[in-house]
Amino acid sequence: MPVFRRRHLCSLTAALALTAAVPATAAQADSPGASATLREVLFVGNNWDGTADVIKSTGDFGKIGRINVIPDKDERMAEINADPIRWIAFMTIRNTVGEGHDQFVDDMYSTPDGASVVVSRPSFADVVSLDVATGRINWRFPVSGYRSDHMAVSPDGKRVAVSASTSNTVHVLDIVTGKELGRFATGDKPHENIFTKDGKYLYNMAIGDVNTQTDAPWLDWTKGDRRVTVVDATTFKQVKVIDMRPQLDALGLKDHSDAVRPAVFSPDESKLYFQVSFFNGFFEYDIATGKITRTKTLPKNPATSDDRTTFVNDSRHHGISMSPDGGKLCVAGTMDDYATVVDRTTLKEGPLVTASKPYWATVSGDGRSCVVSESGTDQVTAIDFATGKKVVSVPVGDHPQRVRIGHVAADWSSPSAG
Repeated sequence: MPVFRRRHLCSLTAALALTAAVPATAAQADSPGASATLREVLFVGNNWDGTADVIKSTGDFGKIGRINVIPDKDERMAEINADPIRWIAFMTIRNTVGEGHDQFVDDMYSTPDGASVVVSRPSFADVVSLDVATGRINWRFPVSGYRSDHMAVSPDGKRVAVSASTSNTVHVLDIVTGKELGRFATGDKPHENIFTKDGKYLYNMAIGDVNTQTDAPWLDWTKGDRRVTVVDATTFKQVKVIDMRPQLDALGLKDHSDAVRPAVFSPDESKLYFQVSFFNGFFEYDIATGKITRTKTLPKNPATSDDRTTFVNDSRHHGISMSPDGGKLCVAGTMDDYATVVDRTTLKEGPLVTASKPYWATVSGDGRSCVVSESGTDQVTAIDFATGKKVVSVPVGDHPQRVRIGHVAADWSSPSAG
């Protein structure tokens, strides 16, 4: 198993307080704006490279092409170098959350017509739309603060929400024009965003300060305001706030973090399955009653230290997805170097599939496989939902993180700029 170095703690960190997939044919028919000339693919964001690999969404998951998501790098770096505050923020990102690397792509979604891909770029504190045919930038939206993070696209494909992690804000943009449609306030360090399948509500999970080394349970209060904010996705007015702290305390889990990380709804959206900082496992939360109904603790890797300060960005496990029928969950055991499929009824895990720092889990285009990004070995690996066994691994770029289903033109190939 790989040995992970300790995260660097930049002295300026405190000052800079920085759904289910469907078969490919159905996706082409149902995706707003899509046509029969589109090809369903998986976009893989290579965070440290500043590229997005485009691979097949099913079968052998072979590589189709690559897009350079930082074609304007020289211009952006000139701006950063000319502004002392932005330069400090840029270097803080590199030396903390970036583990000594720049973060050039966190999340990405294609537009319904397959003509563009929209990308959040943490180190550049922005969101850009790239023409997938030419590789050129269509529009750029600088987020508030100094870092952009996770995104989500509305079910109709028209709006994209992006977390601005240092300003405790989520921006919602028109996916075609980049115009801001609205914004709302969150807890500290907004992270994951999820639209409900009817597009009426938007959930944001704030994870607090994950770049400090005050990781002991008795220092949990230093991590900030961690909560789930639910807003009306049209007016962006707050509907409710979910605080997991009382729920965890009631279960006798006072030492567990309440920082909700990746999460996934059941198909009927009655249950939310979520991971939290430092924990090797996940929870089941009942939306109607507002209670945690089940806890699943997954195996620890004996080679992984229990020293919380060694966990990358406080994540022991980071990445969870669900099979389209709702019968299986797939979990990325990030620091424990495995991924596994869990039966949703019994919560019994399947084989532990060896994976090097898996950082995300999504669903293949045909719904048969879970696809995890292995950021430690620069590959993505497909795991069969039915058997829990590895299907295939394919190489990608440096430090893959988010993996998303999308579309490109049927005859698409890499742009010359990519």
